[in-house]
Amino acid sequence: MNSKVRLLSILFFLPLIVAANGGRKINRAEYIAMYKNDAINDMKKMGVPASITMAQALLESSDGNSNLARLANNHFGIKCSDWKGPSYIQDDDTKDECFRKYNSVLESYDDHSNFLRTRPRYAFLFELDIKDYKGWAKGLKKAGYATDPTYADRLIKIIEDNELYLLDNDTGGPAYASNTTVPVIEEKPNNNFTRISVPAVEVVEAFESRQVKQNNGVNYIIAREGDTFEKLAHEFELGHWQLPKYNEMESDQMLAAGQRIYLQPKKSTGTKALVVVKDGDTIHSIAQSMGIKVKYLCRYNDLEETQALKPGQKIYLKKRS
Repeated sequence: MNSKVRLLSILFFLPLIVAANGGRKINRAEYIAMYKNDAINDMKKMGVPASITMAQALLESSDGNSNLARLANNHFGIKCSDWKGPSYIQDDDTKDECFRKYNSVLESYDDHSNFLRTRPRYAFLFELDIKDYKGWAKGLKKAGYATDPTYADRLIKIIEDNELYLLDNDTGGPAYASNTTVPVIEEKPNNNFTRISVPAVEVVEAFESRQVKQNNGVNYIIAREGDTFEKLAHEFELGHWQLPKYNEMESDQMLAAGQRIYLQPKKSTGTKALVVVKDGDTIHSIAQSMGIKVKYLCRYNDLEETQALKPGQKIYLKKRS
């Protein structure tokens, strides 16, 4: 993550946090202040609501104070499964269970989003609105993320008690500045923390002032002259395959200035029932303008992806009853 963006994640003047052994516990407000921007950043990259990421981290890590969080940087309780990296053993549902161990807290956040994105049993969650934290909480429980029967209710309570749903409204990255020195928590590989002072930072926005907007609950940006999928993937810290896949385009396809480029998978339905075809419209252009995947438009309208459209034709954005 860009060092400037990391600095912006500290919103408050945090008290001294000393080494984990013998030091006081981090409170909930401090934890949110330290890691909220990581949750927002992962939302923009992978499509997991920041409120859900933060609530899970708070619950699973006991606000960053659990042994698993302090000694293994694992803030989400993710077990080894097919993990090839270092591990940490502790009792959980059964004795001596294997948990993933990370070099940093940020690594844990990134792996959490990737874990949800790449497991088929969680795929249905990404069809939900990014702001539907209740649907996500219930879906995580349904998909078996945790065995606790009250898991969804606990996540929802944490989100509402701490107004974490406000994080899901962040589409452009907050900018903060001060004329004073800002105390910053420096992250160490062993998760010990020290307090350092740094000069006040300039007002900047995440992703080099690129404005991130939403359409149909999906984050997107407007391409500029000279943009390519490769350049945008680097700028937004995405895999080279993600943007072409999300936009249903070829990886070497040229981008035009003013073109809408989605940073997340599009939805399965639109916000309205239908649109009327205009001259020059295609299935793909309508899918892009409405934030819907091409396959669903074809399904709702009994069309082939390459089929020509006629001006005045109705294209349904939802399943017809």
